[in-house]
Amino acid sequence: MWRFPRRTAVVAAALLMAGCGGGSSDGNGGKGTDTAPPASSPGRDASSASGEDLPSSLTSQRLDWRRCAADGDAPAPGEGWRCATLKVPLDWSAPDGATIRLALIRAQATGGDRIGSLLFNFGGPGGSGVSTMPSYAATVSSLRKRYDLVSWDPRGVGADGGIRCRTDRDIAAAEDVDATPDTPAEEKAYLKDAAEFGQGCRKAAGPLLAYVSTIDTARDMDLMRQVLGDTRLHYFGISYGTELGGVYAHLFPGRMGRMILDAVVDPTADTVGHAENQARGFQRALDDYLKSTGQDPKRGSRKIAALLDRLDAKPLPTSSGRKLTQSLAVTGIVLPLYSEAGWPSLTGALESAEKGDGSTLLALADDYDERDASGRYGTTSHAQRAISCLDDRQRPTPAETKRRLAEFERISPVFGDFLGWDTAGWCHDWPIPGQADTPKVSAPGAAPILLVGNTGDPATPYEGARRMADELGKGVGVELTWKGEGHGAYGNGSDCVDSTVDAYLLKGVVPKDGAVCS
Repeated sequence: MWRFPRRTAVVAAALLMAGCGGGSSDGNGGKGTDTAPPASSPGRDASSASGEDLPSSLTSQRLDWRRCAADGDAPAPGEGWRCATLKVPLDWSAPDGATIRLALIRAQATGGDRIGSLLFNFGGPGGSGVSTMPSYAATVSSLRKRYDLVSWDPRGVGADGGIRCRTDRDIAAAEDVDATPDTPAEEKAYLKDAAEFGQGCRKAAGPLLAYVSTIDTARDMDLMRQVLGDTRLHYFGISYGTELGGVYAHLFPGRMGRMILDAVVDPTADTVGHAENQARGFQRALDDYLKSTGQDPKRGSRKIAALLDRLDAKPLPTSSGRKLTQSLAVTGIVLPLYSEAGWPSLTGALESAEKGDGSTLLALADDYDERDASGRYGTTSHAQRAISCLDDRQRPTPAETKRRLAEFERISPVFGDFLGWDTAGWCHDWPIPGQADTPKVSAPGAAPILLVGNTGDPATPYEGARRMADELGKGVGVELTWKGEGHGAYGNGSDCVDSTVDAYLLKGVVPKDGAVCS
């Protein structure tokens, strides 16, 4: 299936083994006269426990911080990192009932003037905070002086409690399913594969599958805040993590501390709208890439689309003995667009494919799909689908999708077909009903929330930042724009963005709404 993960660019950059450099500032982004409420000020309803009276077995639990163990093939994080587990209700409507445990990771503040804990969610949904946080620590080293850096594996996510809907063998077999069916037989196979994925999730997750929503995780965050000993929640959300942050602000506006939302999801977009947004965003990023190589974007896109059409009819051979299919090729094209540092790898991969060798594009696709050399796959996409299909109520039919395909192809000749069909297949015949068309993020009375939008963002197009600001409400959403490339802005090469975010989180300085970093 095809829904490009909304996750931090640091993950994509790590997969590409590339870094971002350079910096720019036009002086607008860091100026602000408004000040956020003091970090230690109590919220207006901070004395209540998550909106209801919770049992002391939850609110009084003490976290047993210990050295972190290795995660699969990844070594344990270095000195200074500690891990623990938090007990939360399976069903928040029955807090006295069954519980599950969430994995947490923390590095304590290095300075003496500590503000509190700063929670991080790196996107997806489905990304592991426990495995990502140590690799992101260098990017946010300035924030660690006054904050404990804390992240966690949300419900259904991670090596231990993660939902795994298919075996590695079944995942590999599903790569041969055509994600843009052209015949009745291909369409039947596509929808059959989608339904089987959902049934696999139901079998693997059991009762948990009905309790992995963004709202459930937002309530987990508030219990986390209490157990960590913080009066207010301080939060850094990236990509899908911005949607999670907006939902938390809606549920608990009086408990808001300082919140950064970077690479902002459009909260007004429904299932079709989100797919259209991503088609625009990835096509925009592809156009910028093509311009950087001296190509005309329209001509270059037609050339890539023609390559994909040839792959649909005849996959390319690779050095591994596997075949590069049309679907895998699109995945390989997507990964380098998450970061400008990945653009040179895309050039090499496309050149090799035009010469009849699909090896490099396949390697990029494998990185994106978390496939290692032994053929094992990660579970990020499994958790992503379980969470988003519980969140999203809409289930477009194949007939509805076919009527929209022309518009998707107009938006993007390269990605439109795949994202269009995804609206029909992603949650097809899902075993659990969805909850809403769009998330509720209005947060009247909350402290100012800083939203950072990047004009070249492929996965969460920058228009989403303004829409999130409007939905949060007047005086709450404060937008900062960076005229850059890649998914996310902080730590991505702009001194202006970094200094503005640091001033907000460390000193409470709120920039002017609409400020721009060039």
